Amino acid sequence: MDLNILWKVVVIVIGGILILRLAGRKSISQLTVAQTVIMIAVGSLIIQPVSENNVWVSMLITLLMIVTLIIVEYIVLKFDVAESFIYGKSVLVVDNGQLVEKNLKQLRLTVDMLEVRLRQHNVHRISDLQWATIESNGQLGYSLKPEKQNATKEDIQLLMSALKGNQPLNKNQSNLSDDIFVEVKNKNHSRKPPERLN
Repeated sequence: MDLNILWKVVVIVIGGILILRLAGRKSISQLTVAQTVIMIAVGSLIIQPVSENNVWVSMLITLLMIVTLIIVEYIVLKFDVAESFIYGKSVLVVDNGQLVEKNLKQLRLTVDMLEVRLRQHNVHRISDLQWATIESNGQLGYSLKPEKQNATKEDIQLLMSALKGNQPLNKNQSNLSDDIFVEVKNKNHSRKPPERLN
């Protein structure tokens, strides 16, 4: 086997990841027509150096690409720095009902596009949000302010107990250190994940 093919495969996978990372955090379903055309063109361009070979070599190249991808995913699983570099981290775009403009600019995300995503999740006002993030996969994550959240079964049980006079109506506020949105804001895990998951 020609070692020339091996290094081309590694360069194509790593180069492709970096190019797609540079392109942004939108999932395929969120790409515009122009972005879709560019992604297809990039795919065609990065594969050209090895596409002039026969079917068996193409199959071998595909296998090598998949193996390289599995190795990259293993590295990402084991090293947090690699995960941050290759996949990126969640980015806070709303903090206590206020837009985080710096992060919106970094993501090249307009307020109108953020509002589209919020409407798709039936969020009526940015001011109703405690937190909103754009996740590394391009999806929106959000948490409503406590007074804007729907009542849970626990809330109803507490209300029923208070009405019966069994206990006072006061819901324990969850510890902020456990809040996964606080982790995004602080850019740090509040609790280190168990060693077996690293």
